[in-house]
Amino acid sequence: MVDHLIQGQRVATPVQIRDATACSAMFAVSAAAARSVVGDSGLDVAEPIPGKAICSLAFVRYVDGDLGPYHEFAVSFLVRPPSGVGRVGAFIYWLPVNQSFTLEAGRSIWGFPKEMAEIDLRLSGRYKRCIVRQDGQLVIDMLIKPGIPMPSSSANTSFDAYSHRDGVIRRTPWTMRPEGVRSRPGGALIRLGQHPAAEMLRELGLPKTALFTSAIRRLRMTFADAEEITT
Repeated sequence: MVDHLIQGQRVATPVQIRDATACSAMFAVSAAAARSVVGDSGLDVAEPIPGKAICSLAFVRYVDGDLGPYHEFAVSFLVRPPSGVGRVGAFIYWLPVNQSFTLEAGRSIWGFPKEMAEIDLRLSGRYKRCIVRQDGQLVIDMLIKPGIPMPSSSANTSFDAYSHRDGVIRRTPWTMRPEGVRSRPGGALIRLGQHPAAEMLRELGLPKTALFTSAIRRLRMTFADAEEITT
């Protein structure tokens, strides 16, 4: 266990998230366009289909966890790490949040690209909606239509999250235990604003039909300490 000092408070890793609600949509996008976004991070997008990369958009309401309650939106890509230093995982490209404590923790502990934004989550109805605004501009308005219930599993799902900040690649082991999962092909509606982050999503070809979407009623997660990767 390692202690980190965040705004005068000690945060011990691994960080525990005991209750969250999450929705996500995955899209097949041009691998060339995705590489232009990933840029000089030292990571390369995976191509499960030749010429196509996977971009994921997700929004999360954190209810009970070591970083307190907050809202989050995420843009990530399926990537291959530098040779011999990890496994295929998610490169976290853009990660707006609505609370300063988790912003500082995310940047300093894991090197995540957290930024402050207004994140309006509407999760009580049949459809799940997230509206993100930054600098007074609309970035994205995203609606998820939950699908059919999926079989529950008591096993943890683990993967690696990658970040690139201040010239350093970091790998963070991440485990998830979802409950109440609903998934379906398609199921996402997106409206983009004029913010630069929205323009980046347009360059990827969004909005378009999602490969599939998921809505998770309760999500528990564990974030270990980040490991710096030398390329």
